[in-house]
Formats: sequence, C-alpha cells, structure tokens
Amino acid sequence: MYFVYILKNIKDSIYIGFSSDVFARLKKHNSGGSKFTSDGRPWELVYYEAFKSEYDARVREKTLKEYGSSLGQLKKRISKSLEV
Repeated sequence: MYFVYILKNIKDSIYIGFSSDVFARLKKHNSGGSKFTSDGRPWELVYYEAFKSEYDARVREKTLKEYGSSLGQLKKRISKSLEV
C-alpha cells in the first residue's frame, strides 16, 4: 500500500507527504529526519489516504500540493480533524 498523508503541527502548519509506511514516516518527521519538517516539530498525523497503486498515490500528492482547490476541498472535509 501507498499513502498520501497530512501532518499538522502546533503552529497550524500542514505538510502533505507520500510514503509506503506512513507511521514510520511520521516518526522520521518528528525525529528531525526530514529537512522540510524539522523546524515545525512535533507533527501529528491528521489524515491519510491509502492506494494500491504507487502511481495513483503520487498523482494525488501532486494534485494536493499544486492545486489549491483540491487541498481546499479536502480541508473542508476534514475541518474538525484540523482543529484538534
């Protein structure tokens, strides 16, 4: 399985990522193992989507990162999860 995930930190910043092991990747983000998220620790997993196809997961990640409307729609769907 492949995952597209959203992390949130205490500053309400969000990070969108891709991984084949979302929980191991979260640990790496929180241990400073990713240059893009090392300053915003701690990160919390607030959402993920699972895909059988790596290609489909990568396309979804790219869509969320490049098209604000896609991310905006997702944020509306998970608004309560982003508040916590």
